[in-house]
Amino acid sequence: MKIHHLNLGSMREIESTTGLSTAPAVCHALLLETPSSGLVLVEAGLGLDDVARPGELLDTEWVEQVMPALAPAETAARRLPALGFDPADVRHVVLTHLDVDHTGGLPDFPGAAVHVMAAELEAAAAEAPSRRYRPGHWAHGPRWVTYGQGGETWFGMEGARPLEGLDDVLLVPLGGHSRGHAGVAVRDGDRWLLHAGDAYFYHRELEPEPVAHPLMDVVQQLAQVDAELRIANQARLRTLAHEHGVDVFSAHDPWEFARRAG
Repeated sequence: MKIHHLNLGSMREIESTTGLSTAPAVCHALLLETPSSGLVLVEAGLGLDDVARPGELLDTEWVEQVMPALAPAETAARRLPALGFDPADVRHVVLTHLDVDHTGGLPDFPGAAVHVMAAELEAAAAEAPSRRYRPGHWAHGPRWVTYGQGGETWFGMEGARPLEGLDDVLLVPLGGHSRGHAGVAVRDGDRWLLHAGDAYFYHRELEPEPVAHPLMDVVQQLAQVDAELRIANQARLRTLAHEHGVDVFSAHDPWEFARRAG
């Protein structure tokens, strides 16, 4: 398997608390070249429709606060050809959750199976349209593949679900940010990566003595649906990173992204 780290949507600039350069927040996605399942996209970021019609597809207040760049070149539909791939060859899209900045690219991959936790799809169907869930992102009728409770234990994490039609990719429940939020675990040879989505927002939250980011912590507290569960899952992520050697990263931290994409 070959793994590409992609930014599918720059947003407002944020400052580091450790002297790193100010950088725009990102929509950190993965493109997986798999031996048996073709191309797999982990997270869809913002899409071409968002760029062309933000007033229709996106919540106005969200755009004002998040300040997305809305650059066509940053969409997966444009990133993939720049890497030499045909977007039509993406057979699977795996989502941590259905927030606006994770689903905008779905219409650009209408033939792909879209994997997500059942609780997340149920929440989106019940609450949309909202600041969080934008029904225009799935108005084309994606081929949803959903996963309920149960599953395997993965490095002590309960409920990990192998994905239909995919080898070496798991959905790992990480609730708290949204109703059915999950991480996406990917086996790369003898190591594991975990895309933790919005389970945390800043790399220093994974330090043994966690440090929150002043701005990003406000954002995650405003978005959370279960603070206790979110905080407990952050502790589990620290265990994964420090005791099991899993490469854990989140969706929006630009410094995490730069270390892996560079």
